[in-house]
Amino acid sequence: MNENTQRLIELDKRYLWHPFTQMADWLSCTPVVIESGEGFYLIDTDGNRYIDGVSSLWCNVHGHRVKKIDDAIRAQLDKIAHSTLLGLGQTQAIELAEKLVQIAPAGLEKVFYSDSGATAVEIAIKIAYQYWQNTGRTEKTKFIALKEAYHGDTIGSVSVGGMDLFHGIFKSLIFKTYYAPTPNPYRFEGTPAQCAKNSLEAMEAILKRHGEQIAAIVVEPLVQGASGIIVHPAGFLKGVEQLARKYDVLLIVDEVATGFGRTGKMFACEHEDVHPDLMCMAKGISAGYLPLAATLTTQTIFDAFAVSGDIHKTFYHGHTYTGNALGCAAALASLELFEENKILETMPEKIDLISQYFERFAELPHVGDARQCGMIGRIELVKDKQTKEPFPSQDKIGAKVCAAMRPKGAMMRPLGNVIVLMPAVGMNIETLTQLLDIIEETLEEDLMKVITAQTKFL
Repeated sequence: MNENTQRLIELDKRYLWHPFTQMADWLSCTPVVIESGEGFYLIDTDGNRYIDGVSSLWCNVHGHRVKKIDDAIRAQLDKIAHSTLLGLGQTQAIELAEKLVQIAPAGLEKVFYSDSGATAVEIAIKIAYQYWQNTGRTEKTKFIALKEAYHGDTIGSVSVGGMDLFHGIFKSLIFKTYYAPTPNPYRFEGTPAQCAKNSLEAMEAILKRHGEQIAAIVVEPLVQGASGIIVHPAGFLKGVEQLARKYDVLLIVDEVATGFGRTGKMFACEHEDVHPDLMCMAKGISAGYLPLAATLTTQTIFDAFAVSGDIHKTFYHGHTYTGNALGCAAALASLELFEENKILETMPEKIDLISQYFERFAELPHVGDARQCGMIGRIELVKDKQTKEPFPSQDKIGAKVCAAMRPKGAMMRPLGNVIVLMPAVGMNIETLTQLLDIIEETLEEDLMKVITAQTKFL
């Protein structure tokens, strides 16, 4: 470790508070400090290179220091970095809105910008709520979500979250939400089809009892991210859409983590031909360059707010950096790269490669579940493969296994006992193969060492 690295670590521990981090543990560890990036690699202050295996928290799309995106941001800097959308238009925000509507599921016609996944969901919740108020259905004020859902960390998005570890402390601050069970095939005693049916029946039971009060159903399509990359059974998402239509409630899909190619299509909804009333997007929208998010909605919903002379039907919500010109310029360049590099067309080969590795992972001791959806993958480590008994959370097995990958040249981040694979969708096949080789080697050679060391420590 060089002197500059040591200095930065000391300053970090003195001044920074890291997200989703038990800071007592952080203060006792020796962290990696990232200084730069190149292609699909992160480079730390000591010059060590790591394949970015989780695309910098699921947002990087084409790699780091991509010339086309860098140039687009520099060109925009020569014009203006930011101007408000309150009472003004802005060139990049306008151009990007058109592009987003063109690539989104049919029926989504209007774009409301913000700056993070949580704010995109917050906006969708408020729009859904006010839509019913504006149209005279004032009793429709409640929401349905999935247990173990995660939609961000603002109070509204926490209110439709179902993760007690993250959200339990805030229960006195949040509004009431009805929860249907998460369709998790690995933790369900039955077939995937039965798993989906169980969750849909529970959701319909809520709608039968409270349908007149429900404003919207909020769901992460196909994959629940922060809860451990839970991959839903086929047909579940379509079933949710059918329930929304049957009981006259709005459907909000949170594509923050699944959008922009992660599942093999531009948006997860496309896999089951689902057409939501509101769609939330962030993370990959700017290719992981700048904070940017968008909430898309239908013309019907928009029209309920665009009522001449009625100020009470205005949507009173906004952010200082709404439609930021630099972020929109990055997003436009990213969408051009999707076309130029034929990203979606190259994905089947990469998805198939991941599938081949995951089939081998599933056979390894202490790997309970190895499952993927496109280029999103989960490897759940368990204490007992037969009973599916998890490792105690305090053992931090997932974190220790990921740490063992760093000297081999891979930067991964777990969710508890789940090793998360979410590389940039633009990653070339050679780098992806190298990443998967490191994961396989670590699971084969280091996992048992981690478990044995933990047992000896106890």
